[in-house]
Amino acid sequence: MKRLMLMCLFSPVLMLAQTSGKVIKISDGDTITLLLEGNQQKKLRLAEVDCPESGQAFGKNAKQFTSAQVFGKTVKFVEDTKDRYGRSVAKVYYDNDKYLSRELIKAGMGWWYFSYSKDTTLGKLQEKAQAKKIGLWQDVNAMAPWEYRKMKREASKNKKAEASKNEVKAKIKGVI
Repeated sequence: MKRLMLMCLFSPVLMLAQTSGKVIKISDGDTITLLLEGNQQKKLRLAEVDCPESGQAFGKNAKQFTSAQVFGKTVKFVEDTKDRYGRSVAKVYYDNDKYLSRELIKAGMGWWYFSYSKDTTLGKLQEKAQAKKIGLWQDVNAMAPWEYRKMKREASKNKKAEASKNEVKAKIKGVI
């Protein structure tokens, strides 16, 4: 009897925790857009994986891989949190409960995002892909996307600082 009561109590929570939608857009390897009931769109950032940016080597390959796996399919997802851009971070499942982040890492199309994941099995899958030189691991200069983004931010900051210096010099020149 207690077990039945617990099931009745928690089943609505479990149903709400997992939702489904049809994948209608692939922004990049780790960001997809779903069409939910009521024609509502929802952008999801995949949990536990970070794929190369579009300007990076293998960025297009990661996007193509994600597209081949889920585009046009109805997937299930469990929302975890929101990222700093307001996107829902979610675990996405397809084709009889394949976990999309796991498949990306296994195929060498993304890094295990260890800063935001406690699932060390994903790290082991990444190590296997690296050892076999699968996907992006063929590139001896493969750079983690978070390092790439940091490098781009610093370059942009330096460019702005240089432009500001030149502006000050031009003003000083005009005064003299």
